[in-house]
Amino acid sequence: MFNCKILTLPAYRAVGLKWEGTFSEIVPDLKKVIQQCEDRANELEYRENPSVQLGLSYHVIENGFIHYAVYKVSEEQEIPDGMIEIRVPEWTYVKTTHEKGKDIKKTYEELHQWLFASDYTIVKEPDVEYYDPYMPIKHEYCPVDHDPNDPHFDIYIPIVKN
Repeated sequence: MFNCKILTLPAYRAVGLKWEGTFSEIVPDLKKVIQQCEDRANELEYRENPSVQLGLSYHVIENGFIHYAVYKVSEEQEIPDGMIEIRVPEWTYVKTTHEKGKDIKKTYEELHQWLFASDYTIVKEPDVEYYDPYMPIKHEYCPVDHDPNDPHFDIYIPIVKN
């Protein structure tokens, strides 16, 4: 049984590390960046939810994507050396949870099937070329205490009503 809900999140600012690469470079390169962001989290004194790291993926590269390993921060937060800032607009999302012990591919397949059958379509930012026609923008909210070998996290896909 696939569980999801529709919600609108306000715009927010996030700071952390950026990774850009192909699918074949995810292990170990992306995992290293995610860990480095977690290791440097204490440099972000204005984190709004210190227990959740965001993984914001944008499929704007052929055979790959850009991934931001970041934390939501308030406007007071300065950008530490080597880190970047990303601003996410207010969007409506479909949200689901990937549970421990489940296959991540299966979670995304169920989400894709729900999207295909729903009254919604995915958000694509204007003037941006995407290379994933199904879910070009994926936002994952990961508890920092997750098991990296069997993670659990929330998935948010920006959508608009047809």
